[in-house]
Amino acid sequence: MKTQTNELENPLFKKHNFHNKQKKGKQIMANVVLIGATGFVGSAILNELLSRGHKVTAVVRNAAKLPKNDNLTAVEEDVANVDAIANIAKGKDAVISAYNPGWNNPDIKRLIEENYPKIVEAVKKSGVQRLLIVGGAGTLFVKPGLRVVDSGFIPAEIMDGVRPLGEFYLNFLTKEHDLDWVFFSPAGAFEDADKGQRTGKFRLGKDDLIVDPATGTSHISVQDYAIAMVEELEKPAHHQERFTIGY
Repeated sequence: MKTQTNELENPLFKKHNFHNKQKKGKQIMANVVLIGATGFVGSAILNELLSRGHKVTAVVRNAAKLPKNDNLTAVEEDVANVDAIANIAKGKDAVISAYNPGWNNPDIKRLIEENYPKIVEAVKKSGVQRLLIVGGAGTLFVKPGLRVVDSGFIPAEIMDGVRPLGEFYLNFLTKEHDLDWVFFSPAGAFEDADKGQRTGKFRLGKDDLIVDPATGTSHISVQDYAIAMVEELEKPAHHQERFTIGY
């Protein structure tokens, strides 16, 4: 376990403090790269970023799926192309990765294992210090010593996506000390996009699955998840660690 360092004392955490700068009483907007901006989670993060006036360069497979916005630049690129992603990210304030090969992709396990480390490599190569990753809930603890991925609650058909993402976090990302990264684990389940609401009312935690006392389940809307992700961009509270969300 890494030693926690005060944000104000660590020079790594001071290089991207654009969020603390005020100009005529207004927060300075960020200029960020968003990988996977047309996916279920990525599109919600994109909407939240644009609604707050941030500039976004969206790295996607199909730019035609993106909305039109003066603050949005679309780039069709493969996340496996480290040099290309590094060039896209160069000079930006942060990179947000909502990359997902697709839950129905038969190669999801291989693509997660290969491409998540490449995203980290590209960000390091770009010189950008801040990397925010849409994580998974699999490595959260349901009780001391028992992670979600080993609890028997995860359907077998999605295990090829859940387990390698958890292994990336545990075995790769936690050993990364040059980037100011965060791995943002959602609750146990996302609410359907058409049913979920942007409430702005949720709880944050670290390594334990957050359970809604009213329902006994762990859930979050994708809209509220996006709020928390963008607020972490604007006012970083977590550094080189995981955090999570739930009602």
